Amino acid sequence: MTKVLLSLHVLAAIVAVGPVTVAASMFPPAVRAGRMDNLVVLHRICRVYAAVGIAVPLFGFATASALGVLGDAWLITSIALTAAAAAVLVFQVLPGQEKLLAGAPSEGAVATRVRTRLAMQTGTFNLLWATVTVLMIVRPGSTTGV
Repeated sequence: MTKVLLSLHVLAAIVAVGPVTVAASMFPPAVRAGRMDNLVVLHRICRVYAAVGIAVPLFGFATASALGVLGDAWLITSIALTAAAAAVLVFQVLPGQEKLLAGAPSEGAVATRVRTRLAMQTGTFNLLWATVTVLMIVRPGSTTGV
């Protein structure tokens, strides 16, 4: 059962987090290029897959419970970083995209600042997920083997 849960957890991460990471990263350059039709699609991908992404921690907790590692430092750190990534996505990236979609200025200093902030927040989201991925693979201090 552990292998099934782990497989579901990894598949959910690939299917849910991957599209959000790519679409969110493509959004600021699409704003710069003035491709409004692409922006709507990229934002929709981010919103939908963010909701689907709830499956990742659900399967993760089930897997960790089955493996008996819920108290391990690497897992607790991963949980905290996952929560931080979710907060960045929900409270910074998605609202930033919505602000640009709602007609924030497309040219000038204000537009550059908004795009730059969104790109930075997206990079932070991606970096958090990359760190979680490394922790899930390396599992420092784990006694369950490598």
